[in-house]
Amino acid sequence: MAYKLEHKIAVVTGGTTGIGLATAKRFVEEGARVFVTGRRQDALDAAVAALGENVTGVRADSSKSEDLDRLFARVASEHGHLDVLFVNAGGGTMLPLGEITEAQFEDTFGRNVKGALFTVQKALPLLSTGASVILTASTTSVKGTAAFSVYSASKAAVRNLVRSWILDVKGRGIRINVISPGPIETPGLRALAGTPELEAELFGNLASHVPLGRLGRPEEIAKAAVFLASDDASFVNGIELFVDGGLAQV
Repeated sequence: MAYKLEHKIAVVTGGTTGIGLATAKRFVEEGARVFVTGRRQDALDAAVAALGENVTGVRADSSKSEDLDRLFARVASEHGHLDVLFVNAGGGTMLPLGEITEAQFEDTFGRNVKGALFTVQKALPLLSTGASVILTASTTSVKGTAAFSVYSASKAAVRNLVRSWILDVKGRGIRINVISPGPIETPGLRALAGTPELEAELFGNLASHVPLGRLGRPEEIAKAAVFLASDDASFVNGIELFVDGGLAQV
């Protein structure tokens, strides 16, 4: 059986739950040696235990430069190079215009933009020829969402950074692409609801706007990430791949 990521060295940031955990699992199943990061040690330990062999957990907050330095020093010391980087760490909260705070803005842009930028920049010396870099954005990058403007703007920034980065690394054979999920059944989405009652209302409302009539699953994003990480996508560069059930296409 041929594995799409056999002998590849991969890093998945924000790999302890949801999309990140599902993607790390698929990377391992496809033959990769995977480093996963998370901000909480207990969640990181649980993820490593669930993923099994060929996985290393590194506690790291992607918005902190020293944590990123420690992460990539570990990769360098153990393998000397990096083939796949999935920049998935991030998040956000909901506040409408009029209630947005500097703390919320700084937290969201710190995690989603600053963290993404410096994760990629600090990984650059390790990235091999033909390496694949994938960043998680969102359908909110192209659609308006009430009380979600700061998060939406941060994900639009992620997408636009990639347009320039593929020119900055021209000549190195590095591909950089974006995955923009629609609403996905993750612990992060559940946390936005807060209660089971509000969760059912939120999920039902979101699903009603998706042409496929349902929310997506983390495993469906993971499959797209495997495609972009593998040689199947060897001529795919700079795209925004919507995995959204059609939400942002209508």
